[in-house]
Amino acid sequence: MDYCPRMKQIQSSYGFTQAEVEKMESLLNESREQVCDPEICKKLTKMFMRSKGRAGKPNAKWTEVHAWFQNRLACCPPKYNSAEANQKLTDITEGCTLNKANESSHIPKGQKDPALSDLEFEARSSKDGAWYDIDTFISHRFLNSGEPEALVRFVGFGSGEDEWVNIRKALRERSVALEHSECNKVKVGDPILCFQEGKNQSKYLEAHVIEIQKKLHDIRGCRCLFVIRYTRDDTKETVRLRRMCVRPSILGRP
Repeated sequence: MDYCPRMKQIQSSYGFTQAEVEKMESLLNESREQVCDPEICKKLTKMFMRSKGRAGKPNAKWTEVHAWFQNRLACCPPKYNSAEANQKLTDITEGCTLNKANESSHIPKGQKDPALSDLEFEARSSKDGAWYDIDTFISHRFLNSGEPEALVRFVGFGSGEDEWVNIRKALRERSVALEHSECNKVKVGDPILCFQEGKNQSKYLEAHVIEIQKKLHDIRGCRCLFVIRYTRDDTKETVRLRRMCVRPSILGRP
């Protein structure tokens, strides 16, 4: 199975067997909307624990199954097939260029970029301040203040979690994971998203890199340590590259 870089990094932290991964892939193909249901994840975990392939391995946790599905959905969102969906995406992404701080490509007024429909986006939820990958752009509007907003559906969530987000401040091109050999692209002061696996839900939270401790790489890949400071509460944490996602512009650095 060919996962995107972000999924490859997160997958390495789980101890699922090949048969378990294939079972989760099968369920994912059958129903993308139901696999993140905690009850389904718990039943699946119990089945894993009873299987012969789990003998001698650490106990599986339903929260790990839940996080696996969330990140699999985030890394492989469904493609837009209809002309209407593509038109909505174009309308919204043109609005994104209004924000000079936004790191997506800027489009001259009155022109459309044919590559826009191939871009992937993320938005910051006002509920918890975390960034989630966007599955669908549903609608858009302008407030009385003139601020543009988009109604989005997040990957792995149902219609009940649809949310209006500010296009200028809370919508941007999707952050990306780095390969182990690309750790030198990260600099002190860079904004990042750090993956946090919670008890009931996994999140990507905003942070800044405040210190980098270079380490020799080994067979496991990058062993460097990155001291980060979370934007929401100024707390610090030391993490490895696999938990970080960066802005796409960082990839262009020498």
